[in-house]
Amino acid sequence: MRTALAVGAHPDDIEISCSGTLNLLGRLGLELHVATMTLGDCGSQELSPKQIAAQRQREAESACALLGACYHYAGSSDFCIFNDDAHNRRVTSLLRTVRPDLVLTHSPGDYMLDHETTSTLVRNACFYAPVPNYDTSHISSWGAISHVPHLYYFDVMEGVDILGKPVVPEFYVDITDLIDFKLTVLAEHKSQRYWLGAQHGIEDYLLTTRSWAHARGTEVSRPDRRVNYAEAFRQHRGHAYPSNNLLQELLGESLILNPSY
Repeated sequence: MRTALAVGAHPDDIEISCSGTLNLLGRLGLELHVATMTLGDCGSQELSPKQIAAQRQREAESACALLGACYHYAGSSDFCIFNDDAHNRRVTSLLRTVRPDLVLTHSPGDYMLDHETTSTLVRNACFYAPVPNYDTSHISSWGAISHVPHLYYFDVMEGVDILGKPVVPEFYVDITDLIDFKLTVLAEHKSQRYWLGAQHGIEDYLLTTRSWAHARGTEVSRPDRRVNYAEAFRQHRGHAYPSNNLLQELLGESLILNPSY
């Protein structure tokens, strides 16, 4: 059985970015895993870090139950995700435990460092996990995996990098029939409705997510195929990483290549 792992910085990042795609992979029989680097301990203006972390973990686990995914907490805290030895070994150990065929995570250059550093750590872990001499036995008894997994980056916030420049997707996944499911899963993160309004100026995170998925779908709609909603991705193809598009092989016509990429 193939396995897919999605790694986000915070609870709700995965639901916003790729829960429709994960649902499609689950329907194909893949084993699904979702991990977050933190429990979102800074995501409240009213609750203490301990209180909001406990609530957000419950929300993440509820969302994963709907996804049919196993949830993992990677052991860090909001604004304290660093590209250091401890974090690299922790994320490498996660990959060795899950042993994924494909991994999805934040894009490089996303709007905040928690996302950007998570992207770097996951990229590192995909490379490090097959190396037997990179020791993570103090974290988990699982040893090195057999290969570098396929690595994919999901969309950046609002489709732009930290300098406001557009980030062009390599391909899109049609989630037209899954938008209600995507929003249902995201709605499990109830604590974020007010926080995102206060911190990010987002009045309704469900409507914002729907609108962005619609915008991405519009980009690849054509006369013979209307795509109402889509999720966008790029594949990491650096040296030693697989270059064939496993997601395309698995998803078939649900995946639409961007001819202008």
